[in-house]
Amino acid sequence: MNDIDIAQAASLQPIRHIAEKLGMPESALQPFGHHKAKVDLTYLKTLEHKPDGKLILVTGITPTPAGEGKTTTTVGLTDALNRLGHNASACLREPSLGPCFGMKGGAAGGGYAQVVPMEDINLHFTGDFHAISTAHNLLSALIDNHIHWGNELEFDQRRIVWRRVMDMNDRALRQITCGLGGPNNGFPRQDGFDITVASEVMAIFCLARDLKDLEQRLGNIVVGYRRDETPITAKELKAPGPMSVLLKEALAPNLVQTLEHNPAFVHGGPFANIAHGCNSVIATRAALKLSDYVITEAGFGADLGAEKFIDIKCRSAGLNPDVAIIVATVRALKMHGGVNKEALDTKNIDAVRSGCDNLIRHIENMKQFDVPVLVAVNRFSTDSDAELELIRDIAKFHGVSAEICSHWSDGGAGTEALAQQVVDLTQTEQPLCQPLYNNNLSLWDKVHTLATRLYRADDITADQKTRDHLKMLEGAGYGHLPVCIAKTQYSFSTDPSLKGAPSGHVVPIREVHLSAGAGFVVVVCGDIMTMPGLPREPAANRIRLNEQGNIEGLF
Repeated sequence: MNDIDIAQAASLQPIRHIAEKLGMPESALQPFGHHKAKVDLTYLKTLEHKPDGKLILVTGITPTPAGEGKTTTTVGLTDALNRLGHNASACLREPSLGPCFGMKGGAAGGGYAQVVPMEDINLHFTGDFHAISTAHNLLSALIDNHIHWGNELEFDQRRIVWRRVMDMNDRALRQITCGLGGPNNGFPRQDGFDITVASEVMAIFCLARDLKDLEQRLGNIVVGYRRDETPITAKELKAPGPMSVLLKEALAPNLVQTLEHNPAFVHGGPFANIAHGCNSVIATRAALKLSDYVITEAGFGADLGAEKFIDIKCRSAGLNPDVAIIVATVRALKMHGGVNKEALDTKNIDAVRSGCDNLIRHIENMKQFDVPVLVAVNRFSTDSDAELELIRDIAKFHGVSAEICSHWSDGGAGTEALAQQVVDLTQTEQPLCQPLYNNNLSLWDKVHTLATRLYRADDITADQKTRDHLKMLEGAGYGHLPVCIAKTQYSFSTDPSLKGAPSGHVVPIREVHLSAGAGFVVVVCGDIMTMPGLPREPAANRIRLNEQGNIEGLF
């Protein structure tokens, strides 16, 4: 059976039973039907005195079209820890509709390691993304309305930096002209759309500690500049109040379950190659108060997702991962070793050995953060024992254990060895993880540190305009912020065709964007789109309702 067939055949427990496993009373839930609910923010406040559980980060090698399976591993590990008698919860991002109907597909796990109800989670779920889109576009409307009624704040219309968003891939909306049709429709100007998961409101939503912090961060958003280049904030437009009203219900974390009826918090979802790629701080903190083990994932490879998890999310929220797990597959390592996708089912020891250079690079990188590291090999039926053993041997040579995991086919039972490794590693006191750079470095030096230490580049470059922009941000008091690198996820370099572990390259900084509300500076490196397009054959072509009214073709 495929993923959706497995999910639809599952027998789900009432969501109150899942909450009971975490010690939550039914009164703490705001149900959305029988199998999903939001957890009341007021109830979560009562948990602040409780100690935190162990935080386990699931990351991966550089992604390939062959797939790696971070979400599947996160779910499988959660189920395995519960099978071993521990109280464990998963913390995941919500999927974006753009990838679901585009090329990537859903993001609820796979096989017998899924969170359910899978269709709901991959589609409208509890409406969080719609609330984020609406709050973002309310701010867009307030900007144009303010200019229409006299422009008291003196917006320079050439320097409005706040674009509109929608949660769908639509390349035709990347650049638009708005305000056409005469004086009643405002002033014509150039504008554009990003995908919702690239919105600063999404980043703020996922980093805010509570409603008060949310409103303050929304007020700090820089939406444009005057002719003298002084910034104009959302607070000056009186936008944080109504935006917070739209986000109030969405900010409560969502509780669902795995196929094995274990708790999973699915909340928020910024892109990892554009934003910081982690689920919400509120959901993570809630899970840590309610569970002995919390397994969370960070998007794409460890050079993007894990780095931002530690340098941005953990730094901002005071979190500390106790273990980092790097997910790899034989198939993906073969691609990094130069094998075409069509030949991945053929045994190829040499390609796996060559591709392990990518895995080794990620192991070395994660050790720089002072986090204990494990490798999870997500097993496919076409993997040979010799290929799997080679990965284990290479990982062992570099000082980490690699466990072969079969959670896709066997659920939690297929990941018990990895779960036991996690338990053993967390029994001893570990040092606090270390960000890769200090806040007092210049923005340029922060980018240079990431490029040379993680990507193994020789240098970074930028034109004078971009260098001046970085200096301007530092002069305006934003130099202490961490940087959020926006680049291709498919390579350590900015060239997606360079697989494996390239070094000696140069990372070009194309432009920078201030996300003052989120609390970081986005540094765009190489060609990266904040509004993806649909592929020639989008996944939407395969998605439909059958004669029984059930969804087919969704992942």
